[in-house]
Amino acid sequence: MAAVFRVIVGLLALAMTAAVSHAADKAIIVLDASGSMWGQIDGKPKLEIARRTLRTVLQSVPADMELGLLAYGHREKGNCADIELVVPPAAGRADAIASAADNLKFLGKTPLTASVRQAAEALRYTEEKATVILITDGLETCEADPCAVGGELEQSGIDFTAHVVGFGLTAEEGRQVACLAENTGGKYIQASDASALEEALVETVVAEPAPEPAPATVPAKPEHNFVPQLVLAEGGEPLSDAGNAYEIHRADAAGGKGERVATEYNDYKGDLDPGDYVVVARLGEASAEQQVRIEEGKVAEPVFVLNAGTLVVRPLASAGAEVSDAAQVVVDHPGEGEAIGYGETRIVVPAGKQQVTVRLGEGEATETAMVEAGGIVERDVVVGVGRALVNAFYVPGMKVEEGGLALNIYKAAKRIDGSREQVSYAYGPDGKFDLPPGDYTAVAKLDEAPAEQDFAVKAGQLVEVGVTLNAGVLAVSAPGARHIEVFAAKKDLQGKRKEFGYAYAETHQTTLPAGDYVVVVDRGDDGEKKEASATVKAGERVEVAVP
Repeated sequence: MAAVFRVIVGLLALAMTAAVSHAADKAIIVLDASGSMWGQIDGKPKLEIARRTLRTVLQSVPADMELGLLAYGHREKGNCADIELVVPPAAGRADAIASAADNLKFLGKTPLTASVRQAAEALRYTEEKATVILITDGLETCEADPCAVGGELEQSGIDFTAHVVGFGLTAEEGRQVACLAENTGGKYIQASDASALEEALVETVVAEPAPEPAPATVPAKPEHNFVPQLVLAEGGEPLSDAGNAYEIHRADAAGGKGERVATEYNDYKGDLDPGDYVVVARLGEASAEQQVRIEEGKVAEPVFVLNAGTLVVRPLASAGAEVSDAAQVVVDHPGEGEAIGYGETRIVVPAGKQQVTVRLGEGEATETAMVEAGGIVERDVVVGVGRALVNAFYVPGMKVEEGGLALNIYKAAKRIDGSREQVSYAYGPDGKFDLPPGDYTAVAKLDEAPAEQDFAVKAGQLVEVGVTLNAGVLAVSAPGARHIEVFAAKKDLQGKRKEFGYAYAETHQTTLPAGDYVVVVDRGDDGEKKEASATVKAGERVEVAVP
């Protein structure tokens, strides 16, 4: 997973850097928020890796970079039109993009072709240079051709480029989306092949040509005239390949930050034109800034003191439990605000008091830690939750396996008006809920059949909750039907029958509580409706044909 993580970080950083090489350029990240992003790589959900990757890269985005975020599949299941420009492209939107990605739901289909087109239109690609970075873990599922749209956008755009990250795709799947990048002059990166992709990116994007050798009659220039060093505390050991960044700006007339020259990473040594610069060194959540003067024939070796330490947080569901990779770790550090990680989190923060909040499921715990410059503080944070594994059953012993199952968790105690406070929800069988100790009610609903079950949670314990629907399946066939409705057979005091669903089709299948029903079929030709009776038994399927 670490290799995959590095590749995606590298691609996004390089693609976005390329996209904003001129002040007028704009870029939009298109993020796959379909349900398949719940799949795992090395034990971690792909959606969490993508969120963490975005937050890491966005830390180094220049303040004047015009960047936006478009997502698909994040609001509805099965809707190919579920595409939204979540954050319009503008300067200074890095925090907004990271926050939006953290709050996305991952539910629906994969309309990647339409999403790329919509992102291009948002960037006014027919009038201005535009770059789109697509991150997808699946193929097009909405009957569109990504290869064709790539060619169309390239032909009609001023200078349009699409980069594609195939996140966990096979080689064969990758070939089906690589054409979108290739047809626009962009790059396709298959994240599963980390080492080869890293080498390719270094060679083709970030490697700089070696300087021409000086004439023999001229004294040789230093190999590098800018050799910065980075330390956590005054007098500390220099850091090497620590994941740090150097933002290099030309100094303006007042000695402040002017035009950005470059952003370099890790154990960087460079060759800058003579002049005055302002350099900002960053590592994790800490930064240090100073002025640097580059003089002909001399080497500048500034030392950047971050005045920072390392905080290691291990989130635990309960005392004595293993570290939870699903837990969110939020560190509120002095000066800059929050940093977010998942699972065991190791982060460099400015020296001082840190507020650490760990969230796991519906549980939350907050502690404080004092970090000294150059020091390391390790902290186990116990959230104090138990886990409920919730399933529904048609009848005892007959488990519901359908993905259309909806599970909702409520606090057991009712409000004064009789309602309950909703705590969490999930879809499909084997719903897993991390909950603080207490009494709860699980409500399961499959089609038209709801049921509920009370249960209690204790910290550090697993409770299996089974909700019995006492329901069966009704399948209706009515050739030529325009509309099929299902009603309860028994009428109420006003002579009305309760509706139990409908379909605009010739067939209809639904799950219903055991009981007697009436099926009403409307074929629409002469206004005449036909009815048929049906009795649904729990745990059984009944088929009704309406001629």
